[in-house]
Amino acid sequence: MRLFPNEDSDKRWDKSVKDLGLEILCVSQFTLHATLKGNKPDFHRAMAPSEAPDFYANFLAQLRKSYKPELIKDGRFGEMMNVSIVNDGPVTMMIDSKNRNL
Repeated sequence: MRLFPNEDSDKRWDKSVKDLGLEILCVSQFTLHATLKGNKPDFHRAMAPSEAPDFYANFLAQLRKSYKPELIKDGRFGEMMNVSIVNDGPVTMMIDSKNRNL
């Protein structure tokens, strides 16, 4: 995905992570699929716990095959993590594994 500006031409949405040699941080986030059931979160839309770890591991393996493995960073699947980031941009992209149009 071309999400970054081209600093040479001031063209927005022109460069990708690969173009710029950037790191990628992947953090599994099943909580994004939570809905409320009364006053409690319900995760029935998230992938089944028996399938999700292998899916995530396969995703990381594919990512490392298609890019520089040393630049792919990830968290621990299903663990409590404290992740600090700085969002540098006006948008957040949601990538849905079930949406085949990506």
